[in-house]
Amino acid sequence: MITFEGVHHSYGKRVVLRGIDLTLSERRVGIVGANGSGKSTLARMINGLISPSRGRVGVDGLDVARQGAAVRRRVGFVFPDPEAQIVMPTVAEDVDFSLRRHRLDRAERAARVREALTRFGLADHADHPAHQLSSGQKQLLALAAVLVTQPSVLVADEPTTLLDRRNAREITRLMAGLDQQVVLVTHQLELLADWDRVVVIDAGRVAADGPPQESLERYRRLMDES
Repeated sequence: MITFEGVHHSYGKRVVLRGIDLTLSERRVGIVGANGSGKSTLARMINGLISPSRGRVGVDGLDVARQGAAVRRRVGFVFPDPEAQIVMPTVAEDVDFSLRRHRLDRAERAARVREALTRFGLADHADHPAHQLSSGQKQLLALAAVLVTQPSVLVADEPTTLLDRRNAREITRLMAGLDQQVVLVTHQLELLADWDRVVVIDAGRVAADGPPQESLERYRRLMDES
């Protein structure tokens, strides 16, 4: 469960989030909003990449600001550009790197890496240069490298931005089928049609919160009015 209690955030004099109160318990939660609305700031607070100026963010009862290390073991994060997450030369090495702080023997690490690569269709690319993968494959690698650590929550901040429609649908389908709670920030509204809940952020506030059809219709009206 993810909680926001009276969360405000400012960058200097620019207020980005204003009085956010949310409890996110559903397995598949979408977050939408215009550019600059504060949605990415909200998402990045879930694993402590950004700390609120005021208020509290919690994950499974842990205070993100005070217990950041424990929270980050529970929350995996996927960025818009997978290149930002690729740190090792080959595909298998990149996934294995995520396990460096886990107390696993070599055989168990190798098994976890093989399982992750197979799960995301990258087993045949294990020894390939990671930066030479296609855009879709790089995002699959980013997901594999995060999920190999077995977090309980996955936060994905516009992970389909650089992908074509086919790859965007495939990435979203994979995330929707995960056992983890998934929080997906996206501009591609059609990807959220069958999700459990959609939160609309507008000018730093919650403008709508509910089933996808209702929330997305509210978002479209807000965009038409702006």
